[in-house]
Amino acid sequence: MKLKRFLLRYYPPGIILEYESSGDMKQKTIDLLSLTVESDVEVLLNQILKQEPLLTESKRPYVRKLLYKLIEKQDAQDSQQFYLFKILRAHILPLTNCAFNKNGDRFITGSYDRTCKIWNTESGEELLTLEGHKNVVYAIAFNNPFGDKVITGSFDKTCKVWDSATGKLLHTLRGHSTEIVCLSFNQQGDVIATGSMDNTAKLWDAESGEELHTLLGHTAEIVSLSFNQAGDKLITGSFDH
Repeated sequence: MKLKRFLLRYYPPGIILEYESSGDMKQKTIDLLSLTVESDVEVLLNQILKQEPLLTESKRPYVRKLLYKLIEKQDAQDSQQFYLFKILRAHILPLTNCAFNKNGDRFITGSYDRTCKIWNTESGEELLTLEGHKNVVYAIAFNNPFGDKVITGSFDKTCKVWDSATGKLLHTLRGHSTEIVCLSFNQQGDVIATGSMDNTAKLWDAESGEELHTLLGHTAEIVSLSFNQAGDKLITGSFDH
């Protein structure tokens, strides 16, 4: 196994290790759920290095730096004062959903006007309009923590995959028989899940757009779903109670 890079997860706090194993890229998460501004960094650092075989002693200074960044973020959250930053007249019809990328410098909005828009958070500038759905764009998401793709789920029964930098349509995922109302990338960004009013959820290959599995068992509409951090489990919520 060869460590390739670190990714920070600010909330809940954690460090994601991206590594190569037998030619495949994989991820492992170090959860730091009890991290606070009072945490002893050196004690925590020793525990992490002792428990995680991917982290050698040479990585100690870098992991220490990451821990301090997480604590700094925790401290900023504790002292944060919220205020109205901007009001954007985003769409010509009501919005259905909105979501930030991991860094928070861009966000997306979906609407009854059948579009999804990508925005610059700081300036409020509209960067891209993603057009192509034939009905309401109801569910939207970035492939966080990467942020280079956006998925949109629509009442037109399709999910579309877009390049978030250019707005290019990469794939249209077809297979549901009624409206798509929830969706998600897994943490690794290679699998997409969609949930529909047809009582099923489907898994798709994010790179090829190929349908991987159809998840059957609910007797009513699937209205929410979520991957675990490892990306190997999915929970689905339905109107069947």
